[in-house]
Amino acid sequence: MINSVRNTVLSVLNKNNYGYISPSDFNLFAKQAQMEIYEEYYSSYNKAINAENSRVSGTEYADIENPIAEVLEGFLRNDTLVQVSPATNQYYVPSPVTTGYNFYMISRLTCFNGTTRLGDAEKVANARLYMLLDSMLTAPTTQFPAYTIEGDIITVYPATINGVSSLKCSYFRLPLDPKWTYINLPNGEPAFDQSQPDYQDFELPLEDEYKVVMKILQYCGMSIREIQIAQYGIQQEQSENPAFSTQQ
Repeated sequence: MINSVRNTVLSVLNKNNYGYISPSDFNLFAKQAQMEIYEEYYSSYNKAINAENSRVSGTEYADIENPIAEVLEGFLRNDTLVQVSPATNQYYVPSPVTTGYNFYMISRLTCFNGTTRLGDAEKVANARLYMLLDSMLTAPTTQFPAYTIEGDIITVYPATINGVSSLKCSYFRLPLDPKWTYINLPNGEPAFDQSQPDYQDFELPLEDEYKVVMKILQYCGMSIREIQIAQYGIQQEQSENPAFSTQQ
């Protein structure tokens, strides 16, 4: 997909001699475009749920919610979190070092005592933590645990939940940065080479290729100061948005 996207972008730029986008610039724009579309999936899913609750969405082939959910589920991970230090109730948030991926949003934290499942922890704002802990009625228990996030540290309560594998996290990870890799031919033109170890395709469905192209063209237009390119990308992107995206 990434090579097809780049060829399309270069074709549009070269059509009117707007200029050339280097592989490094393309990879930078591709990363930003993918992240924009990825974040739009969450807002689109929310709008689809609202449309379903309002009974203005369809079913079967007209079902808006399920296709979006399937895309998001492709980024869902379930990992055991790593303790900051032994016998402590603090754990590191998912990261390339601890779980292999950066997290975008935590879906669920589940506490365990060995292999026994205790319960799902509820997220608590740091400002409300001490008020919660000081109350006999609302203090977290092993059946109803709670957690806070500060920086890259997750603290789970009660503090008796402190085993090596006591905290498992279900989270949506960030997409990997796309990278168009190449080799230089004798005439100096870069040629696509996906055998390079740092090659990474887009982590988006093929039907999003059009959106990726339009967003990259917007960045290209700003980079080479051609307002026509940026406007073209914006207009084409707006014209292809599904009707449900305007639902509030």
